[in-house]
Amino acid sequence: MFKPSSLAVAIMTLCGASLAHAEGYKLYEQSVSAMGNAYAGRGAEITDASLVYSNPAALSRLSGTSLSSGLNLIAANTDYKNAKAQSAGGLAVLGRSEGENSLLEVVPFAFYADKLDEKFSYGVGFYVPFGLSSDYDNDWVGRYFADETAIQVLALQGSLAYQLNTDWSLGLGLSANHIEGTLSKYKDHNGLCETGRRINDIYRADVYNSAYCDSHYEVSGDDIAPGYSLGLHGKISDNLSLALVYHSALRFRLTGDSVITNTPITGANVAGSPNFIVVAPQLPAIDKRTGKLAASSQLIEHSQVPLTTPANLTLSLDHQFSSLWAWQGSVSWTGWSAFEHIEITSIDAKPSLSLSTQQSGNLAKPGYIGYIPEYWHDSLSAAFGLSYQYQSNLKLKTGVAYDENPISSSHKTARVPTADRTWLTVGANWQVAGNWSLDLAYGYMWMGALSINEHEFNAHDVQLYKSGLQVDYKNHAQVLGTQLNYLF
Repeated sequence: MFKPSSLAVAIMTLCGASLAHAEGYKLYEQSVSAMGNAYAGRGAEITDASLVYSNPAALSRLSGTSLSSGLNLIAANTDYKNAKAQSAGGLAVLGRSEGENSLLEVVPFAFYADKLDEKFSYGVGFYVPFGLSSDYDNDWVGRYFADETAIQVLALQGSLAYQLNTDWSLGLGLSANHIEGTLSKYKDHNGLCETGRRINDIYRADVYNSAYCDSHYEVSGDDIAPGYSLGLHGKISDNLSLALVYHSALRFRLTGDSVITNTPITGANVAGSPNFIVVAPQLPAIDKRTGKLAASSQLIEHSQVPLTTPANLTLSLDHQFSSLWAWQGSVSWTGWSAFEHIEITSIDAKPSLSLSTQQSGNLAKPGYIGYIPEYWHDSLSAAFGLSYQYQSNLKLKTGVAYDENPISSSHKTARVPTADRTWLTVGANWQVAGNWSLDLAYGYMWMGALSINEHEFNAHDVQLYKSGLQVDYKNHAQVLGTQLNYLF
């Protein structure tokens, strides 16, 4: 009757308040100079050392040695309301039905670029290509589907540019990427918590155990993966530049521990033990020491989560159409269709969690601890920007961008309550003194209201149990960035 422990969501799914100007969980916050134009023209416009990541080929256009470093302060909010949920047994889940999931994070970056000779230029950089952070209230009604999610990818990259001729250059970047992730949720053991003291009627004794209401799952892991970038930069005319940049997919296999607290001990697991009273194989046993329903205080299983972050291809233009004005444009493709599902599987010599989660009535696949179908689709984004040379030492910028949501309505979840997004940004580049310059930028994101209707599935995409979650969401985000540049 009672559902074994199972993981309904996975470590790399993301919340709507994930980090700022992003498609899915891909971040753009590696250049404040580009942010001022909503990242339009990125990699085509010759700006500063942040081109190490934006377009390795454009390094050949920088004059001399340059250094750029900056921070982005990201404030994002996901407001939810009208939330209601059902346990695996179909009982209504009690809890907070409206609230706010907020995020306040700092995303740093640093780049250095120089020339080897007349043909070759190089650069190194540190940046954050992917990331998110969210934490719902512990008492919210959707706690069986989402609690805390955190992911961070840190990258170290070296880039090399080769100037083919006076107009065209090629570039290559190689990166090492370290990922860390943590996910948690409260466990729904087929409505044990919702059944409450009515469980005493089933057992005809006072066996209620409040610990089941605090049953909690957490999985964490890390990994390192290589990546590469290919870039092309060219001058179509004296005033028009083009860039084509490809960033490769990153193939991670996070390894770590799956941990669950206060999970039921069923009769099948302790048959023959003198310490328990077995009522039925599928029901929680009674602990003779306490007289209450038996619970294991903690179970740990070594596990893994394969994850491939998407490849990205961007075409950008930068056109200086007068002595004071320039426009920038970009179109970008992101290969989110590689994200088909999340699989958390056991790599433990002595399994514990997967003994129940892999059963035919649960995930129905050997070694599986968690599974969620994603089936995202490839997405497009576009941006347009304007720059105005207000004074000889001050350039003003603005831009608008549109990001297509890669998640279909049938696969939206409480960890990914997202829709198509529109961004508006403003920025400025100020030549402070001598070789020093400062970039400042601000961006605001609008997203339409959306609703989710989430369920659990086994590893064959068959819906499980009577559990469900229905929520209405509204998201918005702001980013404030600053970047300091020095030309040696």
